[in-house]
Amino acid sequence: MKKTVLEAVGLRRAYASVQAVDNVSFRLAEGGSLGIVGESGSGKTTTARIVVGLERADSGRVFVHRRDRTDRGRGRAQRLARAREVQMVFQDPYLSLDPRTTVEAVLRETLALHFPKADHAGRITELLDRVGLGRREAGALPGQLSGGQRQRVAIARALAVEPAVLVLDEAVAALDVSVQAQILNLLSEIRERTGIAYLFITHDLGVVRCVTDDVIVMRHGKVVESGPTGRVLETPEHPYTRLLLESVPRPGWDPKRIAAARREL
Repeated sequence: MKKTVLEAVGLRRAYASVQAVDNVSFRLAEGGSLGIVGESGSGKTTTARIVVGLERADSGRVFVHRRDRTDRGRGRAQRLARAREVQMVFQDPYLSLDPRTTVEAVLRETLALHFPKADHAGRITELLDRVGLGRREAGALPGQLSGGQRQRVAIARALAVEPAVLVLDEAVAALDVSVQAQILNLLSEIRERTGIAYLFITHDLGVVRCVTDDVIVMRHGKVVESGPTGRVLETPEHPYTRLLLESVPRPGWDPKRIAAARREL
């Protein structure tokens, strides 16, 4: 049985009177892939931001390799070590890339911050190759790249610090279907090669089916169902999970019936 690399225990986060995350717990195994699925407002992105450290939980704990990372490190070295443990790839990488900085400079800056004594040139070449980019892309600015290429840069930057967990927040949602497939295949190859663990945040059940081993379904901040991906998607137990599956357009799909069923939940 694989060891647990990431564990969330009883996470809660409220905004005024809205309980965005309500007693959320889960485990992610080393080299595993866990999906958190739900509609907008389900609390899945807030959960991800708590795991990464971009937001504080009102209560609950997050552990990586059994080390509590809920409290922020006090010194610079502690903060950098904590940041290396869990990295995040966002839906729109353009917003997190400096439009004036080339791809090579982006990676060099990240490596210099975390590994000041390493061979940056060799590592940059290795990272670009791992995500399917070359020297031409290395000298390009973000605005000169396609959406898929920018997402590959964002993945390379996250991998540069050798994280134990990579959190992907709707990381392929803004891409064309064909490019989505390319990025998902790339992520599968990276996981197989490196043993990194993935936490996928998505509303897309197709993505969940393709790239996750286990899944948790969130609604109104709560986990309503969890388990192996195949079991949850093939024989869902909770009415909301069944509604999500029925909401996927297909022949004979009736959006009015789906809307009525949602109101009844």
